[in-house]
Amino acid sequence: MDNVKLKINGLDVEVPKGTTVLDAAHKLGIRIPTLCYLREINAIGACRICVVEVKGARSSVAACVHPVSEGMEIQTNTEKLRQARKMTLELIVSDHRMDCLSCERSLRCELQTLANEYEVDQHKFANLNPEVDDSAPHLIRDNSKCILCRKCVAVCKHNQAVGVIGANYRGYKTQIGSPFDLPLDTQPCIYCSQCVAVCPTGALSEKYDHKKVWEAIANPNKHVVVACAPAVRAQLGECFNYPIGTNVSGKMVTALRRMGFDKVFDVPTAADFTIMEEGTELIKRLEAGGPFPMFTSCSPGWVKFCEHFYPEYLDNLSTCKSPQQMYGALMKTYYAEKEGIKPEDMYVVSVMPCAAKKFEITRDHQNAAGIPDLDAVITTNELALMIRQTGLIFEDLPDEDFDPAFGIASGAGHIFGVTGGVCEATLRTVSEIVSGKPLEKLEFNEVRGVAGIKEAEYDLGGKKLKVAVVSGTANAKKVIEDIKSGAKEYHFIEMMACPGGCVNGGGQPYQPGYVRNFTDLRALRAKALYREDAPKTALRKSHENPVVKEIYDSYLGEPGGHKAHELLHTSYVKRTVY
Repeated sequence: MDNVKLKINGLDVEVPKGTTVLDAAHKLGIRIPTLCYLREINAIGACRICVVEVKGARSSVAACVHPVSEGMEIQTNTEKLRQARKMTLELIVSDHRMDCLSCERSLRCELQTLANEYEVDQHKFANLNPEVDDSAPHLIRDNSKCILCRKCVAVCKHNQAVGVIGANYRGYKTQIGSPFDLPLDTQPCIYCSQCVAVCPTGALSEKYDHKKVWEAIANPNKHVVVACAPAVRAQLGECFNYPIGTNVSGKMVTALRRMGFDKVFDVPTAADFTIMEEGTELIKRLEAGGPFPMFTSCSPGWVKFCEHFYPEYLDNLSTCKSPQQMYGALMKTYYAEKEGIKPEDMYVVSVMPCAAKKFEITRDHQNAAGIPDLDAVITTNELALMIRQTGLIFEDLPDEDFDPAFGIASGAGHIFGVTGGVCEATLRTVSEIVSGKPLEKLEFNEVRGVAGIKEAEYDLGGKKLKVAVVSGTANAKKVIEDIKSGAKEYHFIEMMACPGGCVNGGGQPYQPGYVRNFTDLRALRAKALYREDAPKTALRKSHENPVVKEIYDSYLGEPGGHKAHELLHTSYVKRTVY
């Protein structure tokens, strides 16, 4: 590809032909502000915050879409540009509800940051028109804070292939909403919250449940336990200015204890149970000749996507509950019985990277003890808020370990948080059970990495096992359509609703556009989990977890057996698509 030479703010730079001004400036370490830009799926130049001056041009141009050319001379920060950006920001906030002191996104809001940088007068053109939708279980949409950047629309359409939101009306009345302004809970939304993850303001925010958790902790009659998903420990540090991908597991456990939880457990332990049940299910299908492919069922966003758009494949979904739900089920049955606690006197909490988990606890057949397996789900962001509310100085906390009753997990359980992790963990266990001998190499590198679709073929006791790993429901749609047409054939498919897996979940710490557009968050966060599964780790296989062995021997019976199926499996339902 031909290169072109140009100057940006007087500095020489050489980049490939077709590069945008925004990318060329980034190469020089120059940050041009953006609001609407989202790499690959939302380059529309609509917000006009990224405008720059090009020598000889009659007007300023949007850096996110304007290509460079040979000899171009660009200025990114003149007084004229600063005034233009200030005026644009003042127009944006003219109908933006400025409750910054109490907004969930306060101090992490890109609009707030830019308004401060450009000394915006928030009252200059003030004209507020509130529009709030809190019908869904996972998020709140407040259109009085929306700046019409359309990032949410782009990610819902292009990454997730759901498309339940878009621009309604025209001109000044334009607002983001569902078709015919219907509430979001009437739509085939899969509750993945990828829209929340990319919203630059507080127009889309998680629906928080931490107040219920505080009430339970304060109740002397409740035994309150909490467990954290693997991805949370790899992201929580970002809320406290740690580098992306820092594992803060020890400090996280200490914080939870000091917040008042009676026991602090580890969801990767439950992930090991998932592998035992899911692996057994896969082996039985291989023996019976199907039905294939078998889809994983850990991601509630993917499960809901399948229920809405591909109900004909519900028999292909593994009947296993997710690790979150297995944890809840075992807490209110095995753990409650062992500790002599009535299930109704327990309050079981999970910390998840995924807002769809808030919906998952309300599903049918998630009540192993006759009451809901889980009582509350908080996200990584909510946990960070609770830590601050407790007054803890997170970086000064010592490192502590999970409680032993449900705090020992294999490396296989930890990598559930990355795309390919569930598949790799399953292969480790199934391969050894089928062959009857230990694997020489535990890494299945073909299913690792952040690619949206990965394929591999393995020899399993003389039989060929074709697997695929898919993240992002737009990619799930592609794979299922290939299966329907006969173009592709698989035995086992790991499906994750969020691109990159749980490390990129909708409940993870918010990262602004200039980080998200130029940093692979998925890869950096995944490294933290793979380090938990490093070759030097003593326990790397789910079927060798001593906690798992003890609970099967003393309580559940054999994997896939009657009691295990009664407590750890679920069912699905066909849903309407409007």
